This record gives sequence, C-alpha cells and structure tokens, in this order.
Amino acid sequence: MSPRRIACIGAGTVGSAWAVVFARAGFEVALWDSVPETLESFALPRVARLCRTLAEDMPTGEEADTVAARIRAASSLGDAVAGVEAVQESVREDLEIKRAVSSEIAQAAPADALLMSSTSALPGSKFLADVPHPERALVAHPVNPPSHIPLVELCGTGRTGAAELERARQLFLDARMEPVVLQKEIEGFLLNRLQYTMVAEAMHLVGEGYCTAEDIDRVLTSGLALRWASIGPFMTAHLNAREGFRGFVAQLGPMMKTMGREARTDYDWGPDLAERIHDTVAGMLPVEAIPDAQAWRDGRILATRRMQQSDRMPGRRDTDPD
Repeated sequence: MSPRRIACIGAGTVGSAWAVVFARAGFEVALWDSVPETLESFALPRVARLCRTLAEDMPTGEEADTVAARIRAASSLGDAVAGVEAVQESVREDLEIKRAVSSEIAQAAPADALLMSSTSALPGSKFLADVPHPERALVAHPVNPPSHIPLVELCGTGRTGAAELERARQLFLDARMEPVVLQKEIEGFLLNRLQYTMVAEAMHLVGEGYCTAEDIDRVLTSGLALRWASIGPFMTAHLNAREGFRGFVAQLGPMMKTMGREARTDYDWGPDLAERIHDTVAGMLPVEAIPDAQAWRDGRILATRRMQQSDRMPGRRDTDPD
C-alpha cells in the first residue's frame, strides 16, 4: 500500500510539531511555509530535534532519523497539498490571514482532502465556511506542543459534514492522538476557555493582593495538578465524596455557586499587573533561559504521559469504545 500523505502548512512551533505527529504515525508529510527560510533555519532542525527527544516513545520503535526522513520541505503550497488526504494549517492567529490561506489551500488541495486549522480561539465558521467544498473543513485545535500532548479538539463550522468530522476523528486516532469532538462551535473551544478562565481569576487574586504569582503556580503544581494529571475535575469530585459526584454537589454545591459568583473572570487587569507578574516569573526564570526550560518541560510531559499509560483506574469503564 502507498503511504498516507498529509500537508502541514505553516512551519512554526505548532506546524513543525504537527509534522512530527503525523510522521511518527507513518504518514509522508509535506511541510511548507510562506517564508522559505523558516523551513531550513527553524522547522527542519526542530523536527530532527523533536524526533530525537521522542525516540524512546516512537510507537513502532523506529529510529528518529527514519521518522524525520518522512518529512520533506515543499517548494510551494501547491506542491505541499498535491495528492494529500488532509491538510493541517498552522499559520498566524489572524482572521484575514487564516481566511486567505484557507481559501488558497482549498483551491489547490484535492476536493476530498480534509482541511483542518490549528486555530487557538477563532471560530472556524469565520474563515472556513465559504471555501470550496466546505463540508470537509473544520478546526483541529492542538495543545502546544502537539508532538508531546495528545489532546486535539475537533470543531465543525456549521457546514462541516458529519462523515468528514468522523473521518478527521479517525485520522487523529490513527496518528495516536486523543480527539474530542465539540457538539457546537464556541470561541476558544474547551481547553482555552477553561485555561483562560482560571488565569483570569488568578490575575484577580494576585491583583487584589490575596497572594503572589508564585503562590498561584504552587497551588496548581503542588495541589490541583497532582490529581488532574490522572483524573479531571469531574472525576476528582466524584472520588472526593463517598456518594460520588451527586454527594459532592449535594454537600458543596452552594459553596461552588458562591465562589462562581465571586470569581472575577472579567477582572480589569492592566499592563502594570502584567508587568509585575512578568517580573516575578522572570525573576525565577530569565527569558533567555526559556528554550532550555521548554525542553525540560517537554521531558516532564513525556514522563507524565508514561505514568498515565502505565496503569488504569480500578473499576473504570470507558464510554467511548475508542
């Protein structure tokens, strides 16, 4: 059988990581960027580095060089999308740029190729709904870096076909990702709405003098994250009461609602607070040390993934057969 082919358009941090995701699953990947220098100076070296980092986690035990060799730099957008079954777009988070690039991709790619965008917050209906054959276009929002974090959020545009959405879900399962499918469109999708809501309340707590930025990070890493690395907030609540989630809500529901009303997710923080928090975290980790810290972070992510996969919660039954 011929290898499956996919194109990654936009070769920045997210696009190059997507290329690795598909290559390690056996796809032939064409990687293209509107700035040709990006491919040679950034994307391909990063691909090689990611493959080396992920060497012991390759699903088939392949060598890093074998996986990296499946990724080629395309000479043009048309060259990249020729004969592919899917395109993963990861260009700048700008509505007009997304609209223009998506239109160009849709005209150049095969008519039945899935068109998927890595947008972090923009509703796909604002830039994908009017491309040729809009039924095959959708959002596939990753968590950065997708090479290390398996979650991908799939969201249709209102014109996305059910069969195409299912085809995208299966494609990501084949790529050893863990897709969730949104039942309707919302800005920010699921992860960013949860993440930004928490960060907004954290800004409120720091801004009003309840704690420091360092305290907030400690509350997460030494508190919530130790449970959430294995179980989500609903399962956490389920385990925190002898009667399960029903008992948790019966006992703590009023407190939850009170704190929900008092939380300031619309807190009007300004540049002074942002600078103060920056000075705090930069005091702990200078900006020039970020690349090394990112590599450390990625290693911790892999270690956490191995821990998650090492055993299974006793008594748990999956509702999704996949």
